[in-house]
Amino acid sequence: MHAYRTHTCGQLGREDAGRTVRLSGWVHRKRDHGNLLFVDLRDNYGVTQCVADVSSAVFAALEKARPESVVTVTGKVVRRSPETVNPKLATGDIEVQAAEVEIQTMAEILPMQVAGDHDYPEDMRLKYRFLDLRREKIHDNMLLRSHVIASLRRRMTEQGFVEFQTPILTASSPEGARDYLVPSRLHPGKFYALPQAPQQFKQLLMVAGFDRYFQVAPCFRDEAGRADRSPGEFYQLDFEMSFVTQEDVFAAIEPVLQGVFEEFGGDRKVTPAPFPRIPYDESMLKYGSDKPDLRNPLVIADVTEAFRGSNFGIFARAIEGKGAVVRAIPAPGAADQPRGWFDKLNEWAREQGAGGLGYIQFAAEGAKGPIAKNLEPERVAAIKNAAGLKDGDAVFFACDKAIAAAKFAGLVRTRIAQELDLIEKDVFKFCWTVDFPMYEMNEDTGLVEFSHNPFSMPQGGMDALLTRDPLEIKAFQYDIVCNGVELSSGAIRNHRPDIMLKAFEIAGYSAEHVEEHFGGMLNAFKFGAPPHGGAAPGIDRIVMLLADEPNIREIILFPMNQQAQDLLMGAPAEVDASRLKELHLKLDLPKPPKKD
Repeated sequence: MHAYRTHTCGQLGREDAGRTVRLSGWVHRKRDHGNLLFVDLRDNYGVTQCVADVSSAVFAALEKARPESVVTVTGKVVRRSPETVNPKLATGDIEVQAAEVEIQTMAEILPMQVAGDHDYPEDMRLKYRFLDLRREKIHDNMLLRSHVIASLRRRMTEQGFVEFQTPILTASSPEGARDYLVPSRLHPGKFYALPQAPQQFKQLLMVAGFDRYFQVAPCFRDEAGRADRSPGEFYQLDFEMSFVTQEDVFAAIEPVLQGVFEEFGGDRKVTPAPFPRIPYDESMLKYGSDKPDLRNPLVIADVTEAFRGSNFGIFARAIEGKGAVVRAIPAPGAADQPRGWFDKLNEWAREQGAGGLGYIQFAAEGAKGPIAKNLEPERVAAIKNAAGLKDGDAVFFACDKAIAAAKFAGLVRTRIAQELDLIEKDVFKFCWTVDFPMYEMNEDTGLVEFSHNPFSMPQGGMDALLTRDPLEIKAFQYDIVCNGVELSSGAIRNHRPDIMLKAFEIAGYSAEHVEEHFGGMLNAFKFGAPPHGGAAPGIDRIVMLLADEPNIREIILFPMNQQAQDLLMGAPAEVDASRLKELHLKLDLPKPPKKD
């Protein structure tokens, strides 16, 4: 018989009755019924109930084993009586009568319980992450993550993609976030950077002729954490393809994502490919976001003209004076909501930084509300028609410059749908946001800058860069979105050195700057680069959605806290002065604040 186990703790069933088996695992729970001691033994695969009689030689050993001690139990499998069968356990039809017990390691008193659903502070959970990972829900999350990654790999390989690993120690690249820098011992005063993404390397692989590349890529960004983004590092399904159009990229990744979400999404419905394509401008207008949540049925309408020159002075003056627009957010069936409901939303709007939240109620006896009283009837009717409303509905308004109005209207759309319980449940709704602006105006500096990805091909190529207003140029850039969560940005790349230099010039970068920061890729393009494109869906966010977890730390094995600290391993940590000297570094630490 094997020294530790003949079976796992999730394997035994009625058909094994009468067999002598050996199990090893952690003491999950104990229940002392006087003459009988029941021990739930847990391993990676499940839980098996073991039982010892008070007269048994092993009773004392099991009795002293604290929760989470590791033990090996040898005994006979017996069927449970019908009234003691546990249908919640895969092994609930049987139990093991313990004949031999060996304690492998005795656990100390636990700082946090593994069994049960207790809620512990995050810092405690991260400090004792090895215990936290034993808890059923989070343990299952990590197994789900592993299975998802394996499925992604398999599906990419089946489509002819080849997996490569790109460098971790590389050069610093201005990609929108701070790099993590690594000092070089051999080259004093110089630093490597951990890659924010394998962007340049994967494009170089296309130049090298590999055609279809992918990897499960670690990415490093020195930025603050939030619910859907881990500070420090994250993983993405990075892929790139040669000789492709935007539609080719979509056709390659859509069946991969659809398949994974169908495989691991349980009974939840998944948008079938091809996913809807929504132009950026349309998405901002109709949904108030470039990450539209299509589970929400509400569609925002433009009603600027209904207010232009109207008697409702606040909106009319904003339209004429500062070029504001007015967006209408429908609230189906909300006309009969009590006044307090509207007042609560008005207060919420102020908390979001808005001046308030105007509205109209379309009651059966006519339009009601502060705005309706100050607006001509024909204008009220135009709003009702534009927003697709009927008697019994209400409508809310956002008035500001286009981008600000869109973003606030998007927040209102989400809040109204939540208040009215309109968001569709048990579905994964995918879409592509396409036709992003190539450039945008920085309102603080008045300068034109890249809006999304500087490596993207402008729609219209060089001709567009030479002849069109930069703020009107669209790019072959796209985001893939699921349930309002951006899974990935991507683009058809700018593979022409002349177009790249011109694109950067419009954004205020000299040819020398481009050569300095992107010289390796630019030089490679001079020797024959194929048209290519790709994307990089975030694995962490995919697993978050599938696990139905609101916080990304619930699906990462050893995450940092919000302050980018690893409480388990004690990172970041100070290093010896000798190490700093070896790296030719001196510290210039901030002075501690003065005490009063």
